[in-house]
Amino acid sequence: MSNPLHRTFLLVDTERFSDRDDVQQAYLRRMLYGVVDRTLLAAGVDQTLRLRADRGDAIMELIDSSVPVNTLLRALLTEAPAQLRSVNRLAASSAQIRLRAVLATGYVMIDEYDGWVGSDLNQACRLLDGNTLRAALRERHDDYALCVSEAVYSGIVRHEHPGVPSAEFREITVPSKNGPLTAWLHGPLPQGAAAAPPAAAPSAAPSPASASSPASSPAPESVPTTEVHFGGTNNGVQAGVVHGGITFGERR
Repeated sequence: MSNPLHRTFLLVDTERFSDRDDVQQAYLRRMLYGVVDRTLLAAGVDQTLRLRADRGDAIMELIDSSVPVNTLLRALLTEAPAQLRSVNRLAASSAQIRLRAVLATGYVMIDEYDGWVGSDLNQACRLLDGNTLRAALRERHDDYALCVSEAVYSGIVRHEHPGVPSAEFREITVPSKNGPLTAWLHGPLPQGAAAAPPAAAPSAAPSPASASSPASSPAPESVPTTEVHFGGTNNGVQAGVVHGGITFGERR
């Protein structure tokens, strides 16, 4: 097992891959590899600066920390959509490829089986599989939906680096079995998306009058007070509400 390494994670998944037959799936895999390779090369990321894990309908890339994240993100915002348009323009409708992508950063360890271990990577995978990113791609006319982690947003996006417009990102909350994850979706939110809740507004301080005394209520209607005298033995006396004194027996 290696020491924890700080890396940039790029995860890319193909929409509706399992709906295709074997020939179409093989074609989509070639297109997926080509789009990702050309996008990374546009960002200056060659084979020596990344490790790839093949997941059939998806690719995971561990990218060396020497690669500027803003440069990589700019390529994902510009080059990746252009590459998709290029391959889909000449493809039959059954061979159109549509991609979800997540860009995140964090620590990861590589074990003796070349497996990747790390909670930061696990969270990136959950963003990729989240319903919000899936719904965003499903509702869009183009073929691409991108999400970045909170760390990428706070460290890169919000600082308005050239080619990375922060105004185009929307904060979302992605449920997971370990609790909600905050992330940022590029482009409009899908209908019914789990947007991050706004911060609660401070409650208004109560006015001195309301804080010092309870709300006034109308005074109860005064009821005449009358003394009632029962003399001797009284059998089967029934009454409702009697105001005043009641004397049983002889008055003295």
